[in-house]
Amino acid sequence: MIGIAALWITLLLIGGGVALDRVLTQAITRSFDDGLNYVLTAMISSAEIGPDGEVRLIRPLADQRFLEPGSGIYFQISGKGYDDFRSRSLWDRALQADHRPDDMRAHVYDSRQFPGEDLRVMERTVRLPGSKVAWKFIVAQARESLDEQISALRSTLVKSFAILGIGLIIMATLQSYYGLRPLRRVREEISRMRAGEKGRVTAPLPDEIMPMVEELNELLAHNERQAEEARRHAGNLAHALKTPLTVIMNAATAKTVDLADTVIREAATMRRQVDHHLARARAVGRRGSAHCRAEVWPSLEAVERAVGRLYPDVRLDIDGDKSAVVKVERQDLDEMMGNLVENAAKYGGGSVFVTVRRNSEMVEISVEDDGTGIPEKERARIFDRGARLDSGKPGTGLGLAIVRDVAEIYDGGVSLEESEDLGGLLARLKLPAV
Repeated sequence: MIGIAALWITLLLIGGGVALDRVLTQAITRSFDDGLNYVLTAMISSAEIGPDGEVRLIRPLADQRFLEPGSGIYFQISGKGYDDFRSRSLWDRALQADHRPDDMRAHVYDSRQFPGEDLRVMERTVRLPGSKVAWKFIVAQARESLDEQISALRSTLVKSFAILGIGLIIMATLQSYYGLRPLRRVREEISRMRAGEKGRVTAPLPDEIMPMVEELNELLAHNERQAEEARRHAGNLAHALKTPLTVIMNAATAKTVDLADTVIREAATMRRQVDHHLARARAVGRRGSAHCRAEVWPSLEAVERAVGRLYPDVRLDIDGDKSAVVKVERQDLDEMMGNLVENAAKYGGGSVFVTVRRNSEMVEISVEDDGTGIPEKERARIFDRGARLDSGKPGTGLGLAIVRDVAEIYDGGVSLEESEDLGGLLARLKLPAV
């Protein structure tokens, strides 16, 4: 920022300085030329033709420097066939005309006809009354005073613009330094958090920085929640595997005759626990995505096709809002819907009805069946891992537990009620809407 500001300030000041130098130099040069033009006009107005046809001045010019040899200001009047009429300041030198066309206009130019003395020359061709000769009036003055004024002007401009540029760069540097100071404070706060001295950015900061700080604190809180969930899941998994492993170790130590059956039974229990916690871990990881979203209707149609192949005799009807979208990964939504619809098809009487409703904040998906339902006192226990009310049908007893845990991870929930229309079980799944 400081480098860009310094470069931009430098370019602007150089451009402005060059433009201002050109304008002021032209103004000084014009003023100098106006002085020459005044003398040239005075010469022409004082000139007349003498008895022999030569030109002469009826009154002397007011500037006494024309009478001092080498004074730096000169005049000369030239005409074809006549001697030049020169000022005494020229002494034994003569001015050389530029041989410009006789257009009767004043012409000004620079000349180096005198060694060591640059001249500013103005000349004009005039026809005087009573003479047929075209007389060339020439006035010249040394450029020394003009060049001194221009040099003084440029020196002042360079010094002034240099001081202005340095001041502006210092101001830009201070502005950048103090303007970015809050970010350095945020960096210091993050360093303290990494050192374990504090858990959040709490220092008072300007309003422009606070939105970023708030988002940072929210990110930290989100990561802490995820880490805590991961620790809790790891602990739960370790605790769930501890008992089956103990049973296997005891059976192996005692060398019981049913060791193989015990290993198979306890291994199946451990597999169910691992599957359950893996499903939770996947849901927690995908929940961190800022763009997780899934359309409910395509998911239901996919589940309908899968359940239709498993239970071809079951009638599945879907109704409701086809545009509903939830803040859930599609894979997790498919898993929850698959578990609910499959349970309804497996334990129902042959009819399953799914309804999708949406309000401002939540999407509600109701899955009803015409089975025998679940007694109210058993509805809370059915969400426990491995709980099964009907052991005569295949399954792991993890379906509803996974649905509950995954729904809660996405700030949703699931509840069981009695279906008023079909008379069986009503599973009501609520998920946050997009």
